[in-house]
Amino acid sequence: MAASPSRGAEPDLRLVATDIDGTLIDDDRRLSPRTIEVLGALPVPVVLVTGRPLRWLEQLYDQLPAPLPAVCANGAVIYDPHTDEVLRTEPLSSELLVDVTRRLRDAVPDMSLAVEIDDGRAFRHEPTWPLRWTDPRVRVIGTPADLTSAPAVKLLARSATADPDDFLELVSKALGGVAEATRSSSSALVEISAAGVTKAAGLAWFCDRERVTASQVIAFGDMPNDIPMLTWAGHAVAMGNAHPAVRAVADDVTGTNEADGVAVYLQKVFNL
Repeated sequence: MAASPSRGAEPDLRLVATDIDGTLIDDDRRLSPRTIEVLGALPVPVVLVTGRPLRWLEQLYDQLPAPLPAVCANGAVIYDPHTDEVLRTEPLSSELLVDVTRRLRDAVPDMSLAVEIDDGRAFRHEPTWPLRWTDPRVRVIGTPADLTSAPAVKLLARSATADPDDFLELVSKALGGVAEATRSSSSALVEISAAGVTKAAGLAWFCDRERVTASQVIAFGDMPNDIPMLTWAGHAVAMGNAHPAVRAVADDVTGTNEADGVAVYLQKVFNL
């Protein structure tokens, strides 16, 4: 059951920031009619803040009456769908990728690696990477050096056997602060960005451009990669299905993504 907004009637709320998977959409990756209606009725703009790469926005945009601006790849890419323009990108350099992959191979067993390149429009992976979809933009690398030959907006590390939280801790220790590590999946999949690149940093850049302050933002999320954004935003809402660490930093908890938790909460906040 959704909590009552503790500061929901604030007239100074000027932007809604929401994660996508496990938050705005249901487990079938669909927007509910109620969510679409509420998004269209909001008196303030909405920005998507997601771990998804740029190419994965198409699936959501196809369900919306109009596309929404997006902070993608956990803050590494900021995209304006109206002009089809990448406004900002903060990739891992080739040199940093070489250092990071060396650290991971030395410290982390049972691991496969992949990279999001070309601002998240393309994906390259090791032969051991488990593919769950077919896409012409997804290709296997020919040699290990191919993985680090171009800047990447995200490096991904996957374990087939580790506990997800334990694997994140192991990867984070191996990185030693040279890059950011987080996770948004229920599996042992860690997402690695350049140092300082988080959902909070990307959203802060976007809001500064729009002349919106942190105190004027209400944000929704469900997984550890949402924690920086929720900590930064003036009002943070965890989903009913959120990871315990997300609930710990949130101001409120709403219903699950399967129960239209974002839409229900926004209706109360904006008296829709």
